[in-house]
Amino acid sequence: MEERIGRIKRVTRETQIEAELLLDGSGKAEVTTGIGFFDHMLMGFARHGLFDLKLKAEGDFEVDCHHTIEDTGIVLGQAIAKALGEKKGIRRYGSFLLPMDETLVLCAVDLSGRPYLNYHADFPTERIGDMDTEMVREFFYAVSYSGAMNLHLKVLDFGNSHHMAEALFKAFGKALCQSVEMEPRMKEVWSTKGSL
Repeated sequence: MEERIGRIKRVTRETQIEAELLLDGSGKAEVTTGIGFFDHMLMGFARHGLFDLKLKAEGDFEVDCHHTIEDTGIVLGQAIAKALGEKKGIRRYGSFLLPMDETLVLCAVDLSGRPYLNYHADFPTERIGDMDTEMVREFFYAVSYSGAMNLHLKVLDFGNSHHMAEALFKAFGKALCQSVEMEPRMKEVWSTKGSL
């Protein structure tokens, strides 16, 4: 099987981001965004999804963290799409129910080529470390649209903001891992239409 890897570089007046994502990895991550908690979340995503991720981002922190986090989501979504190529033989769907202490999160993914985000997570705090909690949704919105995936994320049992965010990122990693796995019985794309 060919190496399934996506390399993306995005440079704007607001951010400079480079990413390399290997789908069939072992969970190794080298991440530097300038936002400590966000780095922690991306490393958890890679570790629990068994993806090898190298990502470096520089952003306009004199404004806030918004552009860096949103643009990182765009780059990660593009890297996923590039690594998947025509999507022949992948399972396409993945879902995971992830507990983290008092918190319980559901994530479901369909790599359908049709972007959509259904997100429900009301954080009890406005910030976690140096990251605004409203940016969790913005990140996943950017990933779902640039990666052309149907993504559902729901916090079923609420609690500590750190636990909620971490459970969302890890659940996404687990569900995406399932959806990109190869199904040996399926040689084409998994769709009656013949394409995704």
